[in-house]
Amino acid sequence: MQARINYDQVEPDANKTMFALGRYIMTSGIEQSLLDLVLLRASQINRCAFCIDMHYKDAIASGETEQRLYGLDAWRESPYYTERERAALAWTESVTVLTDDFVPDEVYEVAREQFSEVELVKLTMAVIAINGWNRLNVSFRTVPGGYQSPRKPELAHAAANG
Repeated sequence: MQARINYDQVEPDANKTMFALGRYIMTSGIEQSLLDLVLLRASQINRCAFCIDMHYKDAIASGETEQRLYGLDAWRESPYYTERERAALAWTESVTVLTDDFVPDEVYEVAREQFSEVELVKLTMAVIAINGWNRLNVSFRTVPGGYQSPRKPELAHAAANG
């Protein structure tokens, strides 16, 4: 596979804009483990190989289990996810695939049980961001495989275990 366009070299301002949105998301207060699942799930739906590779590696580096990651595309049938994660995943799928009944009221109500209004706006911004990245990378066929997570596994593990 060969990339069509290296968009970050052709138009650096586009990349800077997307990174600014990413910084907002990463400092939003939404827990990183939840964001990891949301970013990976949207990337699976959009079949963005580059983003799947990236977000899988980031999640593993942060201490996520392989079982939860490889079961993510069947999260409804898997017992590995909390109610908050399930609400976020349903929201992610609905916002990502707007052609399937838009965002149903039932999905919104479940999300509101788990997220404040501010958190739901921030979560939606995360879904918007990853969908943007997915569309850039799918459109220009960004080649996966070379990404290395900057996260420090030993620090993530220590933080998770207090």
